[in-house]
Amino acid sequence: MSACDMLKITVVGPGVMGEAMIAGMLRKNVTSPQCILASGPELDRNEELRERYGISVTSDNATAVQQADVVILSIKPQLLQRVLKGLKNKIPAHALVLSIVAGASIQTISEGLNHPHIVRSMPNTPGQIGEGITVWTHSPSVTPEQADQARRILGALGVEVFVEEENYLDMATALSGTGPAYVYLFMEAMIDAGVHLGFSRKISEQLVIQTILGSVAYYKSKGVHVAKLRNEVTSPGGTTAEALYYLEKAGFRTAMSRAIWAAYERSKELGQGLNGHMPEAKTGG
Repeated sequence: MSACDMLKITVVGPGVMGEAMIAGMLRKNVTSPQCILASGPELDRNEELRERYGISVTSDNATAVQQADVVILSIKPQLLQRVLKGLKNKIPAHALVLSIVAGASIQTISEGLNHPHIVRSMPNTPGQIGEGITVWTHSPSVTPEQADQARRILGALGVEVFVEEENYLDMATALSGTGPAYVYLFMEAMIDAGVHLGFSRKISEQLVIQTILGSVAYYKSKGVHVAKLRNEVTSPGGTTAEALYYLEKAGFRTAMSRAIWAAYERSKELGQGLNGHMPEAKTGG
């Protein structure tokens, strides 16, 4: 990196979320293009990012981290061990390592790199447009200054929420990390129902999307419990009451709760495998 007078940041693994972080940091003026170095194995992808954002690029991870103040790990979980091995003892002593690798514990990353200053985070895909939410925590050795760096970087993706205990990351994976998929499935079901009623798919999509956007905006403006707003639109014996009756009868609320719990359990299982522990064997049908 040259001509850098701001926070020097290396992004290891400049995929979709890595690029989202680069774009967000530049948009929020967390650092400058001259201070960002992206390291990935695909030369065409590296060149694409260099042209798009004016950052520096390389395919050598070990070289990329040498001058970094912050190293962001945004790689796929299956590549973690290989990347950690290549970076072990290469991270500058003062640097912060910020991981968005799903399931990878602070201990695994710290031991794999032989480095103490680790932030573990769970963003979600709306972060690509600055509308995401990220839950994060850090190792005890992270300094207040490093914690502030992490807060600014993750805040560039949208809202950031710090938690004291690492086990909340698996919960966040199931609720907010996986959450967009639940919303999209719900939207898809509503759109298909609209088509079944007789709307064109285009109009059905328009009705559903604006209904969801407007409902969320209205909820945020009112600042009351969601159950109160649901009651406001549920007239006795009316169409909404009839629809909600069938949703409850079909176990909608229970299905959502069980789905999120299943995602949570699966997150823990995947984490055990990723962090060097075999998942417990399942029994039963």
